[in-house]
Amino acid sequence: MEGKIAISETTNLLQRIKDFTQSVVEDLAEGRSPKISISQFRNYCMNPEADCSDKPKGQEILTLKKEPQTYRIDMLLRVLLIVQQLLQENRHASKRDIYYMHPSAFKAQSIVDRAIGDICILFQCSRYNLNVVSVGNGLVMGWLKFREAGRKFDCLNSLNTAYPVPVLVEEVEDIVSLAEYILVVEKETVFQRLANDMFCKTNRCIVITGRGYPDVSTRRFLRLLMEKLHLPVHCLVDCDPYGFEILATYRFGSMQMAYDIESLRAPDMKWLGAFPSDSEVYSVPKQCLLPLTEEDKKRTEAMLLRCYLKREMPQWRLELETMLKRGVKFEIEALSVHSLSFLSEIYIPSKIRRELSSP
Repeated sequence: MEGKIAISETTNLLQRIKDFTQSVVEDLAEGRSPKISISQFRNYCMNPEADCSDKPKGQEILTLKKEPQTYRIDMLLRVLLIVQQLLQENRHASKRDIYYMHPSAFKAQSIVDRAIGDICILFQCSRYNLNVVSVGNGLVMGWLKFREAGRKFDCLNSLNTAYPVPVLVEEVEDIVSLAEYILVVEKETVFQRLANDMFCKTNRCIVITGRGYPDVSTRRFLRLLMEKLHLPVHCLVDCDPYGFEILATYRFGSMQMAYDIESLRAPDMKWLGAFPSDSEVYSVPKQCLLPLTEEDKKRTEAMLLRCYLKREMPQWRLELETMLKRGVKFEIEALSVHSLSFLSEIYIPSKIRRELSSP
C-alpha cells in the first residue's frame, strides 16, 4: 500500500513539474517574462518579542528583467530537469552529484543548494520527494533494528557496534526497539567513548550522533524514530556556542531549510548537558575550562535574541546567559578528568535519572 502511495505522489509531482515548465515555455514563446513566486521561510527571527510561525514570511518574485534573477531561473530549470530525470528513472542523487553534472554552469555548490530549496518551496515538497539525498554522516547503535530498502540493520545483535544512519530514510520500515530513551550526542568521539564503555549494554537506549553539525539524513532518521517509537529524546553537546547551535538545529531546525522544518526538527528534545553549571556540580578543574573568544561572545549574544528561546525554552536562554556571564566554555570530554568512564558511568546516568524524576 505504501509503495502505491509513493508511486502516486511521484506521478503527481512529475505532472506538476510538466505543467510548470510548460507555463514557462508558453510565457517565453509569447514574449512574456515568466513570473516565479518563491515563498520565504524562517524558523526564527532576532526579535525576542516576536512569534515566528512556520508559515511563509513573504514572497520573492523572479523574472527575467534582472540579470541575477535570470541566472537564478536558469539554474532552477537546469536542476529541475535533472530532478525530473531522477523521478522518471527512479534513481537518487546527492546535491554534489547534481553539481558535477554541470560544474561550469553551476559555478558553486551553493547555486545547486539554492535551486533545490527553490524547487522544494515551489512544489511544496521535501528534498527526498525529489530523489535528492544527502550523504549520510550519522551513526547509530543500541536497542534497535530496522530495514532500509531491503537491507537489515540489527543493532540489537551487537548493542555497542556503530551502524551508519540510513540515507534513504523514507524506505526505512519494520522498526523494532526495546529502548527506554534516545540519546543524541554531538561528537563521534563521545559516541565511541560510550561504545567502548558498553553503554548500551547497561542502559536500554538508542545512541545517535551526527558527528558534528547534523546532516539531513540524521535529522530525518531521528524524527522518524520519535514518531514511530514515542521515546523521550535527550541531547548531549559541548558547553560552547557551537554545541548549542547543534542542539538548536536538532530541536528547532535550521534557517537554511526552514521551508521543511516539520520533517527535520525534534520538537520534544531535551537538553541533557553540558550546562555551564556542570563545571561546578561535577568539579571540572579550572585548567579544563577555556575562555570564550570574541567570536564566541558575539555568537552567543546573537543566539540570545532568537525568538524561540524566549517563547519556548526560557531556561535554555538562562543557561546561555550564564555561559556568557562566566566567560568560559568546556568540552564534554573534560569530564574524563575524573576517570575515563565517568561520562558513561556517572554523568549521563545521573542526568537521565534527574530528567525522569522531574515533573
